[in-house]
Amino acid sequence: MRTVAVIGAGKMGEALLSGLLRAGWAPEQLLAADQSEARVKALTERYGIRFVTSEEAAATADVVVVAVKPQDAAQLLTRIGPGIPEGTLIVSICAGLPTAWFARYLPDTTPVVRVMPNTPALVSEGMAALSAGAHATSDHLDIVEELFRPLGRTVRVPESQQDAVTALSGSGPAYFFYLVDAMIEAGVMLGLPRDIASALMIQTAVGSAIMLRETGEHPAKLREAVTSPAGTTIAALREMDNHAVRAAMLSAIEAARDRARALASDLA
Repeated sequence: MRTVAVIGAGKMGEALLSGLLRAGWAPEQLLAADQSEARVKALTERYGIRFVTSEEAAATADVVVVAVKPQDAAQLLTRIGPGIPEGTLIVSICAGLPTAWFARYLPDTTPVVRVMPNTPALVSEGMAALSAGAHATSDHLDIVEELFRPLGRTVRVPESQQDAVTALSGSGPAYFFYLVDAMIEAGVMLGLPRDIASALMIQTAVGSAIMLRETGEHPAKLREAVTSPAGTTIAALREMDNHAVRAAMLSAIEAARDRARALASDLA
């Protein structure tokens, strides 16, 4: 019976724990560690899982998920690294930290898998990108996919692409919320009550995302299906092009990628 320890029971750590329980894992298979006593109490009452020290979690679990803030990872790994048994799989969801960084603190040949999830994991609709470190095999990636499957979908990428993943899907929900917020504000400006504008845009966003996923069509083709000659949609799209919305989005995501690289360099 495989055991999983989550060190750092914040939102994403909790999402992983609750997802595993929904997927049929027994509470006895799960361990958690967190510095906040209030957080420990709340999650113990909510899920019935056992909270232990970080050192005990690292020493006893088959899989250790490091879910702390990147700036706290060095201090944590310094404490738990020497006590990690040979063969323990380390899973990092610390944004920006490469697997080679973890190797400094871990026993030789310890397998590390880097994961970039996103916040829709909180509603089981997340996207997680997985990358294997030097000593991680396809079997290790299979294990990590099993862990994250209850939170949404997964994809495997070379670790060299993780900064791009962070910029695109890791930060992506914020871009999406930004655009939806702007469209709701536009509805209010046009005279709609805010609750009606919100309901219209939220369902439109959900339906459009499902269409993209279920039809498999290119987004340009789906966009063209809504765009009648000389109609309202093409007038709006022309105005977006006049304001370089597409170019702004490309530049914004590139800036996020560059920032991800800079943060990794600062923590290295």
